Amino acid sequence: MGRQGFRDRVEAGRTLAGRLGHLRGLDALVLGLPRGGVPVAAEVAAALGAELDVLVVRKLGVPGHEELALGAVARGGFRALNDDVVERLDLSPEVVDVVTRRAELVVAERERAYRGTRPAPPLAGRAVVVVDDGLATGATMRVAVDAVRRAGPAQVVVAVPVGPRATCRSLAHLADEVVCALTPERFNAVGTWYEDFSETTDDEVRALLAATHRTGGEA
Repeated sequence: MGRQGFRDRVEAGRTLAGRLGHLRGLDALVLGLPRGGVPVAAEVAAALGAELDVLVVRKLGVPGHEELALGAVARGGFRALNDDVVERLDLSPEVVDVVTRRAELVVAERERAYRGTRPAPPLAGRAVVVVDDGLATGATMRVAVDAVRRAGPAQVVVAVPVGPRATCRSLAHLADEVVCALTPERFNAVGTWYEDFSETTDDEVRALLAATHRTGGEA
């Protein structure tokens, strides 16, 4: 790790893996949040000898104001709504359901695009590690953890290279363990803690997933 952060997502993943050695030997599954979380998750999975997969979380944008989130959806039909936004804008259940169905289709399509013909791995009874390249507000991670919880894992671990201390603490009541390798007091944004924060492509995500399955998920 560099003096003030990480060289790139690979280094961040290796640093993070060093904090997760106690999970090695368990029936662990590492879920990367696409796209930037997947290169980090790949390093964690390799170090733990664990299976790697993705968990797509999709924001539900308010119709006509897509940048405003009324909630989010993830695998398995999980939906979390921002009730304040729904009530303030007086959005009907019908409108919310239409937006949700569209987003669920996108989630399913993106996961298929990344995973190909492989089925989604089972989560029940396993140690599931949910990884991103960093946290800001933690909203996406909260949805991801809630979605994983519904599948009945033995434990849920949130693991990120960097995030505000308050955000990391706020996830402690949702996950069994929260590992934030770096918690700077002055955070600014995730990208400021990487020398190389170039965008991860869909092809890179597919290649990482394909590689881990060719080697059986072993380090």
